[in-house]
Amino acid sequence: MTDIIKNAIAKKQTALSEYESKLVIEAAGIPIAKQGLALTRNEVINLAGKIGYPVVMKGCSDKFTHKTEMGLVKMNIKNDSEALIAYDSLTSKGFDMDGVLVVEMITGEREFVVGLSRDPQFGPYVMFGLGGIYTEALKDVSFRVAPLRAFDVQDMISETSAQKLLGDFRGKPGVDREQLTQILIRIGQLGLENEEIAEIDINPIILQGDTLFAADALVVLNNVS
Repeated sequence: MTDIIKNAIAKKQTALSEYESKLVIEAAGIPIAKQGLALTRNEVINLAGKIGYPVVMKGCSDKFTHKTEMGLVKMNIKNDSEALIAYDSLTSKGFDMDGVLVVEMITGEREFVVGLSRDPQFGPYVMFGLGGIYTEALKDVSFRVAPLRAFDVQDMISETSAQKLLGDFRGKPGVDREQLTQILIRIGQLGLENEEIAEIDINPIILQGDTLFAADALVVLNNVS
């Protein structure tokens, strides 16, 4: 984890790529969707086969923070033929990319957002709320300064409408509150232990089955010389 951050700073990156960002949060104990970075058409097929269809494919670079708007996301790839078509489409757009990110397609009806930012006076603070398309539209989020304890997390949850989605819903099991608590605590700790991290945005974090998975993530770095 520290090597990824140090290497990125040495290259004067202002952010980690999605691939790198998810490796960093995974090292901190946050479950992520299965992923791999492909540099060739053969690697795409091999990775998709190991991960298991359907997959999502994305252009990957630390410069891409709005991949969907750039046409660099291909959803619901179901087989090798579709994977090759998606790879050719992504690599033909003319962008300078690290490769094509192949990601397990996580599906679920409940999406949340988890984040971290820094305050000049109080240091890192953690955010939790409704995720996906609702994050910006509803701004239904809560904040606490790190380090977090379990009761801090419960207070955060109770301040948002997201709490209504944590229990059993439409005949499906509810969110494991202990897992959610640990995710928020670990994100805060990640910020405390790595001052090079300016922001973390995990959106969405999706409940699939009874487990929360980070489906997308971005780590922004402090602008250090």
